[in-house]
Amino acid sequence: MGKLTQFFLAYLQHKDHSEMKNIVAFCLLALTLACTSKETLGNMIVQGQIKGLKKGTLYLQKMKDTLVVTVDSVAVLGKDTFTLSDYVASPEMYYLTLNTNTDEQKILFFGEAGTITINDRVSFFGVNASIKGSKNQKIYEDYKKMTQKFQGKQLDLLEANFNAQKENNQKMSDSLQKISETLVKRKYIYAIQFALRHPDSEVAPFIALTDLVNANVQYLDSIHNTLTDKVKKSLYGEKLGKLITEIKNTEKGT
Repeated sequence: MGKLTQFFLAYLQHKDHSEMKNIVAFCLLALTLACTSKETLGNMIVQGQIKGLKKGTLYLQKMKDTLVVTVDSVAVLGKDTFTLSDYVASPEMYYLTLNTNTDEQKILFFGEAGTITINDRVSFFGVNASIKGSKNQKIYEDYKKMTQKFQGKQLDLLEANFNAQKENNQKMSDSLQKISETLVKRKYIYAIQFALRHPDSEVAPFIALTDLVNANVQYLDSIHNTLTDKVKKSLYGEKLGKLITEIKNTEKGT
């Protein structure tokens, strides 16, 4: 028996019964709170700094069925650092939502087990956030860089087509429309090829479920077949498998 334990027992012997009960109750409460804290911490820690944030609430959110649900939150009062957590069964998309009572803005990121660090500024929140610690996030960012280029070109074509119609230049408008359709096809092809190149990442089935949901089922099937067993069993891998089955069953019935 250690000296500290001996001292504590001797101390208790000199206390009356009621005071001793209070001490024991306090110790049990402290132990319960400590155990509860460890149990609810989760296997994903999201931490970071929002420079310039003086007052507001940060929410850690994700999609559940068709609803956005809050899994953790923290009030920021004069301190611009934060720590949030959740238990992640398999990598999935999360939102870091900032509510300042006058506005609500979101940062979309791929959550996974481990520590993820998100740093940003309260001004232009979510525009150029730094997100580190998530392997899937890095892959998703590489994908988004290219798709944003496609979107930029699409917007330029829409503007040019609008001006052509305004000037009653139907020939130019038709030509721009064909270019726009070709660009959409190129975007689809890029998304398919990107997903096929990353069979060991949950980003692949996520892309299929979001950007390729209207693609031919044979492409979705090809992506699903290339996935590793781990990714097939993930949240998005299983959802993709169910979607493919539903589409095939619908096609059989028509």
